[in-house]
Amino acid sequence: MLLWLLLILAPGRQPAGALPKALLLLKPPWSTAFKGETVTLFCKDHHSLAWEYVSWYHNETPLRKKSGKLQISKSGHYRCKTQRSSLSDPVHVQFLSDWLVLQASHPAFERDKVVLRCRGKEDEDIMERTYYKNEEKIKSSYNSNITVYPAFNDDSTYRCTASGTNIWGRSWTETSRPLKIQVQELFPSPVLTASPPWPIEGSPVTLTCETWLPPQTSHTRLQFCFFKEHQALGAGWSNSPELQIPTTWSEGAASYWCQARTVIPRILKTSPRSQIRVHRVPVSDVNLEMQPPVGQLIEGEDLVLICSVAAGTGTVTFSWHREGSERSLGRKTQNALSAELRIASVREQDAGRYYCAADNMDGPVLSKRIRITLRVPVSPPVLTVRTPRAQAVEGDVVELHCEAQRGSPPILYRFYHEDVPLGSSSAPSGGEASLNLSLTAEHSGNYSCEANNSLGVQRSKMVSLSITVPVSHPVLTLNPDVAQAMVGDVLELRCEAQRGSPPILYWFYHEDVILGNTSAPFGGGASFNLSLTTEHSGNYSCGADNGLGAQSSETVSLNITGLSKNKVTHTTVGVIGCLLSMLGLAATAALVGRFRTQRKSGAIPRNIGSVPGPDPPAQALHGPPSLSQPALMELQPLYSNVSPGDDDLVYSQIWSRQHREGSPAHSPRRHQKGEEPAIIYSEVKRADPDDPARQDREEAAEGYENVPCASLALDH
Repeated sequence: MLLWLLLILAPGRQPAGALPKALLLLKPPWSTAFKGETVTLFCKDHHSLAWEYVSWYHNETPLRKKSGKLQISKSGHYRCKTQRSSLSDPVHVQFLSDWLVLQASHPAFERDKVVLRCRGKEDEDIMERTYYKNEEKIKSSYNSNITVYPAFNDDSTYRCTASGTNIWGRSWTETSRPLKIQVQELFPSPVLTASPPWPIEGSPVTLTCETWLPPQTSHTRLQFCFFKEHQALGAGWSNSPELQIPTTWSEGAASYWCQARTVIPRILKTSPRSQIRVHRVPVSDVNLEMQPPVGQLIEGEDLVLICSVAAGTGTVTFSWHREGSERSLGRKTQNALSAELRIASVREQDAGRYYCAADNMDGPVLSKRIRITLRVPVSPPVLTVRTPRAQAVEGDVVELHCEAQRGSPPILYRFYHEDVPLGSSSAPSGGEASLNLSLTAEHSGNYSCEANNSLGVQRSKMVSLSITVPVSHPVLTLNPDVAQAMVGDVLELRCEAQRGSPPILYWFYHEDVILGNTSAPFGGGASFNLSLTTEHSGNYSCGADNGLGAQSSETVSLNITGLSKNKVTHTTVGVIGCLLSMLGLAATAALVGRFRTQRKSGAIPRNIGSVPGPDPPAQALHGPPSLSQPALMELQPLYSNVSPGDDDLVYSQIWSRQHREGSPAHSPRRHQKGEEPAIIYSEVKRADPDDPARQDREEAAEGYENVPCASLALDH
């Protein structure tokens, strides 16, 4: 007869929400015993052993016993439950009258250790025990126990034999009944569930891999892994029986499943495959946005167009369009509620109206149109200087015109002179700006302008401007600066205009008659030298002209009197000459007196001729030394008297300086080298020897002196 050890009749998945099953334990832990022996039963719930309020059942019949343990000696199926657990699986306990029994430990789980004991009523007589599995010898042992590791749903049959020798020396052998061990499943195959069971596409869903462990194996750890088709989800194996999918998508007949396993012993079980039905939502409220925001896009930057939907599930196809263009700018298909399109380095011609479309298999839905404008940085401006004439003149009003060909308004223009700000002007609508400038001499130099529309500053090239300044009224000064001058002085006429662009041409006037002109190529003043004569008295003026209009100075009066310093020198020489002549006259008078005495005595005859006697003295002939005289000097006579030895005849000697005819009035005149002064002798008096007044006149002649010579000496 085959002995069945029924550990759990109906192993399987514990109903969700039910109390955990109670566990029936045996002590000793053998479900087969000899008749006359007793076995104690204990009922254990999920937490611990229960010592009261335990319900016991024998062959499905309730027993009155309520304590936590129960002693039995009858064969049958026993079950129990506690207040915190449901009814346990039945355990079949047998009490046999055989001499040899094969016992298996209780409980036995798959891949767990099971102890087999071959026990006889008189164990001490047994010399050897042999164990068999499916009639194949497993092991022979003198000990009573062996260990096996049966698998779940293992249909193997076990038995044992015992042998020995009796007192007569004869060998004997006993064989147990066959034993078929029904191993309890450590944990049932998992079942995959989804919460919610029919999720909306795009919403999260939680997957649960459901299985359970018996209370007595709560120390065993399970690991779980979830799959979609042949691809693992999440991080792979984990200790959690749940996996949350943030968003789910409707992708046809995709199947999901899970696995559960123990690490020790290695047991792996797989759930059945199941499909999760996902409900798809059509797209709605399509919206187009741009980055950077509207009005802040700068030419040359990247434009990002963001197309999004407020609702819609599944795979969405996004496309972007520009009004006036048949072809789309781009297209993307993805499991998302938004998508981006990047347009690199946008240009001014990319401005316009844009829109996007979204479709998740129910037809495209269009967004509203948005207008995209670009802010264009200013280009380097061009500066133009607009003058009223070819050459800018001080006092002109010039227009500084600055214009950037490209740039978004408003544009602020700034104007500079040698990098010094002159002013600014705004162009609210873009384009150009101007600045009017009234010119002064200081405005000559380099000009530039600057354009700024808050997207960058650009500077123009330099433009040079040269300003011609009309001459101011010149000032005429005399050097030496005296109201009166002497004849023969060299006078410097100095004319200078304080302002005026070079070159400047200066003209000099005497009583509105042009004396001459002088140029100042580099500006400043000019001079004109004049050797004075008596005719040069009067009013002087000068004029200045640099092509922008002549200006005249105020008149300066000059009075010319007397002799110049050079003439003083000549006069001094003349005075000395006169004094020497006077000495000569005195000597002559002495000679004349002697001559008279001799003539009276008849020693010397009287000469009554009118021709002069011997040549005048050399000093009297040559006069004062030749000096460089001004060109316009008049004849200057110097007088001295000469007696040739005749007491009746006296000559007057006159020196004079000659000048060449035709010399310009403003050119200095000099004596020619080697030129000697002209000498003129004039007969002054012839005495009549019979004149009774002769004696008185001779006495007066002895002290004779020409008035011009004496007067000149006294004047100077």
